[in-house]
Amino acid sequence: MDYIENPAKTDEKMLVSSFACSYETADIEFELLLSQAMQKGNNLAHHLIQSFAPGETTPEQAHEIGRQLADEVLQGKYPYVLTTHIDKGHVHNHIIFCAVDMVNQRKYVSNRRSYAYIRRTSDRLCKEHGLSVVMPGQDRGKSYAEWDAHRKGTSWKAKLKAAIDAAIPQAKDFDDFLRLLQEQSYEVKRGKYVSFRAPGQGRFTRCKTLGEAYTEEAITERIKGRFVERKPKENRKISLRIDLENSIKVQQSAGYEKWAKLHNLKQVARTLNFLTEHEIESYPDLESRVAEIAAASTEAAAALKAAERRLAEMAVLIKDVTTCKELRPLLQEYQRAADKKQFRRKHEGTLILYEAAAKALKEQGFQKLPDLYTLKAEYKQLAEQKDQLQRQYNDAKRQMQEYDIIKQNVDGILRTAPGKEQMQER
Repeated sequence: MDYIENPAKTDEKMLVSSFACSYETADIEFELLLSQAMQKGNNLAHHLIQSFAPGETTPEQAHEIGRQLADEVLQGKYPYVLTTHIDKGHVHNHIIFCAVDMVNQRKYVSNRRSYAYIRRTSDRLCKEHGLSVVMPGQDRGKSYAEWDAHRKGTSWKAKLKAAIDAAIPQAKDFDDFLRLLQEQSYEVKRGKYVSFRAPGQGRFTRCKTLGEAYTEEAITERIKGRFVERKPKENRKISLRIDLENSIKVQQSAGYEKWAKLHNLKQVARTLNFLTEHEIESYPDLESRVAEIAAASTEAAAALKAAERRLAEMAVLIKDVTTCKELRPLLQEYQRAADKKQFRRKHEGTLILYEAAAKALKEQGFQKLPDLYTLKAEYKQLAEQKDQLQRQYNDAKRQMQEYDIIKQNVDGILRTAPGKEQMQER
């Protein structure tokens, strides 16, 4: 906690915030929760680090994204401290949250699935804020500088791929292709694998490391116009049509063009079947249905957010009530102590926790402690309602995505078909 809250790293603690605890006493509050844990263990807390590319975001925006990440992942169940560090070349967040939840006093389950969920959530939030994301499995083992160079198109591999892509349409055969690369000052090494080295580059780059479309066999097929990139197995769902006119892959591969045209025919047929099944007879009908579904999706999202906020508020309320019940004997002992100053010095942190919890309850209008059993029963009922709202929102979101694809396909059909006005009515 001392490290992540370091004033020199957090703009004199301007970039420090917390949930369901005070960052000054978070260690004591975590300790109290841990003492109530249903399962014992060595995990006291979990520490997340969320980093951003240099120059892409402000410290304030990074801090807000970190807050959104913590709130979404922890769902208002775990107290946490969030800080944003600005002392390095890149802005990054630290999130430390207690290993025990405030409602049921159960340990947070940390495994590959939970980690993957955290990463997906972080990536989505970054994309929503217009920030770059390093995709899982891509560029594994690269330094940030190399990844950033690749993103900007300035790495050795990116330049080599561009040179290969430019040479293929001009080449008569593979030997002619190699000659064209040499004319671009690339050094060629032939062996089990073909490798290239640009002027100033240290090691040779094997073609096969650039991807499926850059092996010797694939390049040979691309020169002949027969290369078809492997596609995942096609499902029966409706997907977007491919823009044949603006697709680079279509322009580079006759095989891909053939596949794309067949794909588009299937998607047009499925789109028309969908319109018939859902009794959508005109373009205005489609627009109206999309607007209705969008409104339902927005309403479901708002209801879900409201339930999540209420759950978070109740979790903090349950924590405050539990704190008061746990520490009331200490307060009574303090009130009976002959030397109150000495007693307070000895138990300063714990007494502060009790006073903070009691003050929070008083501010909410509670004159006496609410019944903890009743609160937890209400929380459980609200959690079940929230799960139902989550399902409703997921259904609305899925339907919205489906109709969005349908509308884009219809728009594409109308753009490419003659007599758009006649197509407005089916």
